[in-house]
Amino acid sequence: MANNAILVTGGAGYIGSHVVRQLGEAGERIVVLDNLCTGFKEAVLHGDLVIGDTGDQELVTRILQDYSVDTILHFAAHTIVPESVSNPLKYYGNNTCSSRNLMQCASLTGVKHFIFSSTAAVYGMPEVQPLTEHTELNPINAYGTSKLMTEWMLRDLSQATDMRYVALRYFNVAGCDPEGRIGQSTPKATLLTKVACEAAVGKRDCVSIFGTDYPTPDGTGVRDYIHVEDLADTHVRALQYLRDGGESATLNCGYGHGYSVREVLDAVARANGKPLNIIEQARRAGDPPTLIADSSKLQALFNWQPEFDDLDKIVETSLAWERKLAAQS
Repeated sequence: MANNAILVTGGAGYIGSHVVRQLGEAGERIVVLDNLCTGFKEAVLHGDLVIGDTGDQELVTRILQDYSVDTILHFAAHTIVPESVSNPLKYYGNNTCSSRNLMQCASLTGVKHFIFSSTAAVYGMPEVQPLTEHTELNPINAYGTSKLMTEWMLRDLSQATDMRYVALRYFNVAGCDPEGRIGQSTPKATLLTKVACEAAVGKRDCVSIFGTDYPTPDGTGVRDYIHVEDLADTHVRALQYLRDGGESATLNCGYGHGYSVREVLDAVARANGKPLNIIEQARRAGDPPTLIADSSKLQALFNWQPEFDDLDKIVETSLAWERKLAAQS
């Protein structure tokens, strides 16, 4: 076990809680900072939980000093794209300004390593697939822009100090802990797999397909879905990479292939044993036809091989979690 602790911001949320669980199982000392606006206290299975805001510099500095933190994993963020369009300052305030405050605290207290939860939204509406880390960065909403601005701050800070970082650009995250201990519990979630599984257990009346005329094999949007367990594993590997002296890096996190909206809905219906009530609607503004990651850099740098690269596995774990939530309500 390392003597220094790891601060995980947003560690009570969907992705953060899975990373905290894996870190805890590896024997790491962990302190989680989360304001619980979208996270859940019961999802934090390891370490200490401090309830508060990432932008609170006095609180963050105290945590970093009291726990002798040398590594930060930063998940805390607003993540709803349509909301970022209607309320951009909320996203710049939380995702960018609070990240800046966190970095200042990290710099002043000598934090060595910083792992950042970024997004494929930094690419915007790319024309060429799959996307490499060198694909043009052209975010089309405040969510993507706020995350990209944080990447830039990390880049500049690492050049000015000896802190090194890994920024992980997530594609479409799905699935839940295969043992059913934690999962995606966010109210009014917008992730397709979550929405479809909620419809399967009767929490929603229907599930919508937005756009059936895209230039894809079945006319619906295609996305690169990565199981949250595999994504969490990339963070554990990023930590080891930085501890081993690795240089700062920005990496795509995906499987390198995609599934269409119809394929995902078919998989949910298949797992549930009955069809979903599907409503076809017009395209949403800003939805690219296809988003596929080239994750070869991630695989080479971390010797990473996914364990859950299977749509039926992803859906099975998502549906099991929704059934558990439905039984508790």
